[in-house]
Amino acid sequence: MARPTIADIADRAGVSKGAVSFALNGRPGVSEATRARILEIADQMHWRPHSAARALGGSRADSIGLVIARPARTLGVEPFFAQLLSGLQSGLSARSISLQLLIVEDTAAEIEVYRRWASEHRVDGIVLVDLTVKDPRVDLLRELAIPTVVIGGRGGRGSLPSVWADDREAMLSIVEYLAALGHRRIAHVAGTPNFQHTQRRIRAIRDVVPRLGLDVVSLPTDFSDAEGAATTRKLLSGAKRPTAIVYDSDVMAVAGLGVAMEMGVSVPGELSLVAFDDSVLTQLMHPALTALSRDTFDFGRQAAEVLLAVLADPTTVINRKTATPVLTVRESTAPPAE
Repeated sequence: MARPTIADIADRAGVSKGAVSFALNGRPGVSEATRARILEIADQMHWRPHSAARALGGSRADSIGLVIARPARTLGVEPFFAQLLSGLQSGLSARSISLQLLIVEDTAAEIEVYRRWASEHRVDGIVLVDLTVKDPRVDLLRELAIPTVVIGGRGGRGSLPSVWADDREAMLSIVEYLAALGHRRIAHVAGTPNFQHTQRRIRAIRDVVPRLGLDVVSLPTDFSDAEGAATTRKLLSGAKRPTAIVYDSDVMAVAGLGVAMEMGVSVPGELSLVAFDDSVLTQLMHPALTALSRDTFDFGRQAAEVLLAVLADPTTVINRKTATPVLTVRESTAPPAE
């Protein structure tokens, strides 16, 4: 059945399309009796406003945009984003707001999406992830005046609303735990180097090295399981391999465990492994992986809550710090053999 239009309603009601438009949009120009009759007919015909036309008319689009500039294949196996998206949509669905997700190749493509969405009034707000060093998206979104909430960092030094956790404190808890076990040679398989959260984690390790007397190296990757595996293989093939490896994601940690098994390196007998993110993956591996645990679903739900508050009052700036992830010790860590 074709979607009923304003013209269809006008034909059935015996009035002009302008009168129908006035009645449906609550504008003056028709009598109350005519308005009631038009609304009754619209309801009988199961008419619903066209979201794009309503947006172009200045009304709410009832949609929030999220653009992710990462390889789609990598995101397809990333439990963190699955939980984050579930939490976001849960928080938005309570207000009948949808989440529009788009995956693009790079930041330049992401910026073009924001410009298009703003010109077409496609979304009411934006969820911004993966802040980069000197991120050009922050100034752009302020210029476009689209309500925005940053996940995972304080956008524009706190000028944009944000929901975040303390990456530095979380990383310190991992390194201090490994040092307490007796590890001194530690490798950090880091994420994308220009991400702000990657830089915070690298700096946290670097800052604690003198105090704990550690020998630590941080090696950047693209967060993929392939690069996580390749970096692990390189580390374990060296003459002076680490006794512990910290991974910036659960997917890379699982890939690293696979490489250790392939090379005959005992975990945790010869090598301890820790994942920065926890998930079902880390819990189901054998040995189960020590990891930083947090409620990622609730993290997304809180981001939705903050964005809804910003939509209600665009002048508000909320920087919400959530609970720091807690280290959950499992079977993949132990004191070094040497």
